[in-house]
Amino acid sequence: MTSTRRKFVSQLTGTTPEAACANALAEQLQALAIARGVRVTTAESCTGGGVSAAITAIAGSSRYFDAGYVTYSNATKQRLLGVSEASLETFGAVSEAVVCEMVRGACRESGAELGVAISGVAGPGGGSDEKPVGTVWLAWGGETRQQARCCHFSGDRQAVRDAAVREALQGLIKRVEALQVGTEDA
Repeated sequence: MTSTRRKFVSQLTGTTPEAACANALAEQLQALAIARGVRVTTAESCTGGGVSAAITAIAGSSRYFDAGYVTYSNATKQRLLGVSEASLETFGAVSEAVVCEMVRGACRESGAELGVAISGVAGPGGGSDEKPVGTVWLAWGGETRQQARCCHFSGDRQAVRDAAVREALQGLIKRVEALQVGTEDA
């Protein structure tokens, strides 16, 4: 959606379509997480707290949401979440290794059973041939087990960030639903 159209829809409805979608996903996540007794945490870089904002926009989120870490700089990723300097130097902040370490650290520090971590290149600058603008790594899991996925989103900076927030919430829902049907831990 173009920024002009997004602004128009926002003026008509009081919210953007992206925010409405994130709110619906956050409501679904909340119902599932509370029903299963699962505590959730986030570790975000390129989304700047967008996942945490979507979760906490829903009344009652304190019943399952434990903490949200916005670790934009590499130094903060290391200090707050225990991401290794070796991973950052070898793979870069936008990598599978780093998001797995981020989610593991967020769960360890918060005590949550399930978390999501996000690191990416939202643009408009900062991309490279190897990691172009729109490249976003996400990891879901806990202290002992993580699953990561690389996504390539298109659009402007806000579109990339919005898409990453939706992907993060959908992944959390999927993992909580898996817990609901008695599969292995998050």
